[in-house]
Amino acid sequence: MAHPKRKISRTRRDKRRTHYKATTPQIATCPTTGEAHLYHRAHWHEGKLYYRGQVLVDTTVAEEDAA
Repeated sequence: MAHPKRKISRTRRDKRRTHYKATTPQIATCPTTGEAHLYHRAHWHEGKLYYRGQVLVDTTVAEEDAA
């Protein structure tokens, strides 16, 4: 009867036995800017932080005041 030369770790064994596959992340398009971003994530566009089409943080105003 054949025996393995080395013990296979639980992690390595479970990786082989899994049926889950990596999926590509879903990409959304912002209705306001047209910028592509991940779902349920805020994204920066031209110095503004957008989430669900609305501006959350506007850094362009702070830059104009400093100049």
